[in-house]
Amino acid sequence: MGRLRQSDALAARSLRRLVRRLKDALQWLRRQQGTPGYQARGLAVGVFSGCLPFFGLQIVLGVALAGVMRGHPLLAAAGTWISNPFTYLPLYWLNLQVGILLLGPAESPPSLNQLASLQLAELGWSFGVRLLLGSVLMGLVVAPPSGWLCWWLQRRRLRR
Repeated sequence: MGRLRQSDALAARSLRRLVRRLKDALQWLRRQQGTPGYQARGLAVGVFSGCLPFFGLQIVLGVALAGVMRGHPLLAAAGTWISNPFTYLPLYWLNLQVGILLLGPAESPPSLNQLASLQLAELGWSFGVRLLLGSVLMGLVVAPPSGWLCWWLQRRRLRR
C-alpha cells in the first residue's frame, strides 16, 4: 500500500510540474514585446513552418518567414514546436492523407512502420510530393487561426 501512495505522490508532483511549465510558457508569451499583430504574425508563420516536413530546418524557416512577414521571430521559433517528437507521426500522417486526397494514392502507399522509422527517403518522389502538398495546405489551414488566437489573447490582455 505504501508503494501505491508513493507512486501517486510522484505522479501528482509530475503533474504539478507540467502545469507549472505550461503556465510559465503562457506567461512568457504574454511578456513578449511588440504589437498584438506583430506577435500574431510571428506565431502564425512559426505554426505554418512547423507543419512542413523539413526536420531541423523548421525553426530557421519560421524565423526567416517572420522576417519577411514582419512577425516576432521568437514566437515564430516557438510556433514551430507544433511538430515535436510526440506529434510528428500523427501530424505528417494527416498531411500525407490530405496530399493523397488531392493527388490520388501513390504507387505503393507507405506503411505506418515506414513512417514511424522515418525511412522517408526510401519512399520516393511520389510520396514526397503528396506529403509536401498536404503539409503546405495544412499549414495554411492551421496558421491563421493560431495567429488570430494569439492576436485576440494579446488584445484582451492589453484592454485590462
